[in-house]
Amino acid sequence: MKKNSLLFVLMSMLLLILAACSSGSPSGGSGEKVDDGKLIVGWSQMENNNPWRIAETESIREEAKKRGIQMVYSDAQGDTAKQLSDVEDMVAQGVDYIILAPREFEGLAPALTAAKNAKIPVILVDRKAKGTPGEDYVTFLGSDFIKQGQRAAKWLIEEKNGKGNIVELTGTSGSSVAMDRHKGFADTIKDNAPEMKIIASQNGDFARANGQKVMENLLQSNGDEIDIVYAHNDEMAIGAINAIKSAGKVPGKDIIVVSVDGTKDGLQAIIDGEIGATVESTPFFGPQVFDVIGNLENGEDVPTEIIMEDRFFDKNNAKEFVNEAY
Repeated sequence: MKKNSLLFVLMSMLLLILAACSSGSPSGGSGEKVDDGKLIVGWSQMENNNPWRIAETESIREEAKKRGIQMVYSDAQGDTAKQLSDVEDMVAQGVDYIILAPREFEGLAPALTAAKNAKIPVILVDRKAKGTPGEDYVTFLGSDFIKQGQRAAKWLIEEKNGKGNIVELTGTSGSSVAMDRHKGFADTIKDNAPEMKIIASQNGDFARANGQKVMENLLQSNGDEIDIVYAHNDEMAIGAINAIKSAGKVPGKDIIVVSVDGTKDGLQAIIDGEIGATVESTPFFGPQVFDVIGNLENGEDVPTEIIMEDRFFDKNNAKEFVNEAY
């Protein structure tokens, strides 16, 4: 064989070897783990289809980039079975940590078990999953969802002098956040305003279009009985506002709307007089969650629950904060 031909064959083999070694994709999703000394963190998002989720996703991804941490990211697209598979895939890749935003409280136990057996610490953000903190997962970072419901109810009781019929647009069925926002709100109304009643409660799955559709149905079935809408997030609240307008009613006057999240659209709706108030639920977990990972890397103990401090927005301060909202 000529020297030039031999050199060509050797270079071709070298290129094939290099291509095989670089086939993993730690920054984007599936693929084998690439071990170059950097931490590799799995980030399992339940869905990425609304402003709150998008802000949460970017907060975590940007913080990882800032700290030089590689990331395996997955979007379950609102499918619990897919999220289970996503987490199990991260375990198979051998990531160092998993950040998990659970779609449902139930249903992810096999994923937590797989991570636990592989000795991969799991950090829950914004929603809880069934399991024992400190054992099945390291910690939960999120808001006090019961308190959010309580704050919305207390504002409403004062605003409406403890009277009125309420319809509730709830979030994802089976999620800890939807269950807790309902409980905090309903218990506060029951205990403090006997002349207020929740006359209907329907699932809008945290989506604007679903919130509008559900509200249209509620207006058809309950008509002039509705005085108040309590939406579990701003997206459903804005959907409800669209339905109220289409029915020839005036949001903020004929029907009072109260919500949770604190999005830019939600704050603008307060300024426009269409939402009465919204309780903040921060999506910016990036710095805190990587502080937790840093503490774990240093062998330090971390609390099993880290509650974020949320603000409250109404006509008195919405203009002040709307430009910094997401």
